[in-house]
Amino acid sequence: MTRPATVVLLAAAACALAAEPPPAATLRGHERPVSCVAFAPDGKRLVSGSADGTLRLWDAATGRALRTTNAGGDGVSCVAFSPDGKRIVTGHWDKTLRLWDAADGKEVRSLKGHKENVLCAAFSPDGKRVASGSGDDTLRVWDAGTGKELLAIESANEYDVTAVAFSPDGTCLVSGDGDNVLTVWDAADGEELLALTGHRRAVTAVAFDPAGTRIASCSQDGTVRVWDRKHGKELLTLKGHTEDVAAVAYSPDGARLLSGSDDRTVRVWDAKSGDELRSLAAPDRVAAVAWASDGTRVAAACGNNVLLWEVAK
Repeated sequence: MTRPATVVLLAAAACALAAEPPPAATLRGHERPVSCVAFAPDGKRLVSGSADGTLRLWDAATGRALRTTNAGGDGVSCVAFSPDGKRIVTGHWDKTLRLWDAADGKEVRSLKGHKENVLCAAFSPDGKRVASGSGDDTLRVWDAGTGKELLAIESANEYDVTAVAFSPDGTCLVSGDGDNVLTVWDAADGEELLALTGHRRAVTAVAFDPAGTRIASCSQDGTVRVWDRKHGKELLTLKGHTEDVAAVAYSPDGARLLSGSDDRTVRVWDAKSGDELRSLAAPDRVAAVAWASDGTRVAAACGNNVLLWEVAK
């Protein structure tokens, strides 16, 4: 005879499983781990980069592979669409960044200057600049039109620059590094504006909210943190992941946060309260996450595949 307590536990487990739906689609094709993923601004396409040296473009609605580009560079470490969706930037282990035409997949130009592997990259809101961070302890800003290097900022802590993002107004940059610190910079002249401390291990990803008033970060310490952009005050610490958190992204309306972790979960959080809203089970470690522009779909780089989920607004 089943005891009532056992029935309750089984019912609770069943509810937990029901709350974690499987991915709506699994995009297969990469032959080595996927390191990065990004939706096009219109949400219709998805791009992924991998250690296999390829850049793959997918139909975000159907999951159909649209194009495979041999990106070279000893593997793709990071990827981002330009705000108009016409360009893609990739960072590589061979110390370079490359700009691609999103329509035909042809390389537009290569950005050279980093002395070690490129770890992160982001377009400015107007698409005219690209920021990148590297294992050479520098944050660099480039002219996306000419490829000219505009700024080279040395990390104050002499650690890898592991994460970077532009503020929505394009006036500031935030970077994360291997010394557990986030730094806010003036995007025009590279002046340090704020140093945000609180993480206990390396920062792995950063993101501005759409209003530009908050910054989210995640770390190998297993937490996601939210900071006030103006004063640098830590506002929230989101706890729930049980291993390193590799990726974080704001929803288009700024109401939710998305994170991915080595604990094989993708989690959705209330960006204001820090409450965990959903936990989506993944079959492998999650290296990157992205949110579609309509706020109803999320993507995650997981093992050799890209996973897609439907999430309600």
